[in-house]
Amino acid sequence: MKLWGGRFTKETNQLVHNFNASISFDRKFYKQDIEGSIAHVTMLAKQGILSNEDKEAIVAGLKGILSDIESGALEIGETYEDIHSFVEATLIERIGEPGKRLHTGRSRNDQVALDMKLYTRDEVIEIDSLLKELLDTLIKTMEEHTETYMPGFTHLQKAQPITLAHHFGAYFEMFKRDRSRLSDIYRRMNVSPIGSGALAGTTYPLDREYTAELLGFDGPTLNSMDSVADRDYVIELLSALSTIMMHLSRFSEEIIIWNSNEYGFVELDDAYSTGSSIMPQKKNPDIAELVRGKTGRVYGALMSILTTMKGLPLAYNKDMQEDKELTFDAIDTVKGCLALFTGMAATMKFNKTTMEASAKNGFTNATDAADYLVNKGVPFRDAHGIVGQLVLFCIGRNIALDDMSLEEYKAISPVFENDIYEAISLKTCVEKRMTIGAPGKEAMEKVIEVNKKYLSENQHLFRV
Repeated sequence: MKLWGGRFTKETNQLVHNFNASISFDRKFYKQDIEGSIAHVTMLAKQGILSNEDKEAIVAGLKGILSDIESGALEIGETYEDIHSFVEATLIERIGEPGKRLHTGRSRNDQVALDMKLYTRDEVIEIDSLLKELLDTLIKTMEEHTETYMPGFTHLQKAQPITLAHHFGAYFEMFKRDRSRLSDIYRRMNVSPIGSGALAGTTYPLDREYTAELLGFDGPTLNSMDSVADRDYVIELLSALSTIMMHLSRFSEEIIIWNSNEYGFVELDDAYSTGSSIMPQKKNPDIAELVRGKTGRVYGALMSILTTMKGLPLAYNKDMQEDKELTFDAIDTVKGCLALFTGMAATMKFNKTTMEASAKNGFTNATDAADYLVNKGVPFRDAHGIVGQLVLFCIGRNIALDDMSLEEYKAISPVFENDIYEAISLKTCVEKRMTIGAPGKEAMEKVIEVNKKYLSENQHLFRV
């Protein structure tokens, strides 16, 4: 069944039908289509446009269709042009004449806009929930590792000592911002397009505020042309999803590096690793690598919709059908990556001794040695040069600053005393950094408490 055809004298060419049809992918929001139709006919009856008898027959019919699809008793037919025509044709087949009144006072344009918004809104809530689960996992690791010392890096070179809690805390802040972005998108998109018609509203006395209320929107959209032509919320969502994937990819890259034989900082659980078909010794970080690889897939969806929308005149154009397939794929990709990454992060084991030794052997305490000299009255620029000589001395003998004797220290600068060893110990280096946001234990514990409170107060960012 087509929702149009009276104007035409010939059947659509089959290739044209296949190219034009969207049933193969927009079937995904059958639930939202039925939900929107129930709200629409409820409003029509309230306004006296539809009789209560017709409304009750339509609502019962729609609920029956929904139940049968979900139970598997009714299969969505591929011969239909789209999910809207499938639902309407099935309804008419089941309840007869009243079903033909379902489409009163609306266009497929505002119906498509509504379904996509309802579907996207539901998915935003689900993605937020997955981000919350990841944050719960990260905060647990942070609590357990405020004294697990490791090197912090700049330019992928060892820079200064930090803790694993501090490192994971950086990603906690990234994913927390991701939740904030989703909240912003939800708030902006949560207005109802139904009742906008094809582009110029309708002559029926619709109560758009009432329909919006029934569907959980904050109100109706205020321009019918923009309502059917707006895909900003899709672009915003794909942008937010791309940022989530970028964060996951950065984290995955670090786990891949840490898992390498050269670093040995982490051991991945067998359930989140794979082996080699030829090399029996291999244990590969395939989940992290796939997350990193799938990032480009989500970026591609964003570029696609931006390119599709950039030249479209108002109002609706068929090009906009391209908003669905890649968006659906991006949503499914991000949800899968978040779930798998959370499981991987929750089961990782950390090699504390290796991480601490790496921090020592990388001269991450060199800045603290310079600060030691400054506190003894040496100008910073001179102290910087002296510590540079210490590092060269250690490199030549393949030792760490901690391994030098006091005589060796004094040979380079007589200012050094026995207290240099405490000053450059990793524990001292980290715990002296007490400003909020720094890796010191006391500072980290304050941040952890702030973030635990955030998680407790923000179980859900959206009205469900």
